[in-house]
Amino acid sequence: MPTLNLSLLQQPLRWHDGPANLAHFDGLLAGLHGQDLILLPEMFTTGFAMDASRHALAEEEVIDWLHDHAQRLQAMIGGSVALATETGTVNRFLLVDPHRRVHRYDKRHLFRMAGEHQFYRPGAERVIVEWKGFRILPQICYDLRFPVWCRNRNDYDLALFVANWPAPRAHHWTALLTARAIENQAFVAGCNRVGQDPNGLSYSGNSLILSPQGELLAKAGDHQAAVLQASLSLAELRDYRERFPAWMDADDFRLE
Repeated sequence: MPTLNLSLLQQPLRWHDGPANLAHFDGLLAGLHGQDLILLPEMFTTGFAMDASRHALAEEEVIDWLHDHAQRLQAMIGGSVALATETGTVNRFLLVDPHRRVHRYDKRHLFRMAGEHQFYRPGAERVIVEWKGFRILPQICYDLRFPVWCRNRNDYDLALFVANWPAPRAHHWTALLTARAIENQAFVAGCNRVGQDPNGLSYSGNSLILSPQGELLAKAGDHQAAVLQASLSLAELRDYRERFPAWMDADDFRLE
């Protein structure tokens, strides 16, 4: 039964400076071998800026960069970036594997308290990615607060959340990640950033990897750059879901 070696890069981001951010991650990725899936934070090329798309790198440039590392490390690599598309600006989660297969998820829930809904177009499609025997649900930051959108329909084993989640609401971040793991009986990984932006927002990180029972498999320190790692067992997940099949009594619903 497959295992998945997972790494989360909890790091600071340079405001509106794509080349500097990529160079920083180049250094971290250079020695990161033996991993199957590597996760970067939300808007990892620019920071969480409403005008980020004006300063963003082109999608193909980011995909090329992700693929270069994915091919060299034989791992899937991803995070979200701000992109200007023909139909509007999106906050897009890109996951790229060594064979240059590209998976895209556009953030569904836009953070209105920062005006994100005024600058970005919401996504409409829930995406499941298959990799190394695991079914993976990519999600972005504010999506975490909406359990119906994240609900496991017996279609994923691991939920990934990338974020720029501010320090004053760090308790919400850890509590909601734990809840998503328990209620969905799935592994959950939350990769948040650290540092401070020119707009005054501070980010404490608190990145987590959780078991399907909400148990802590790995946790990054507060306000510290870190590389967080854990090995996930599909056999253990399936065994738990067979022993405690709460998923079989879940309510049916339809998203509109």
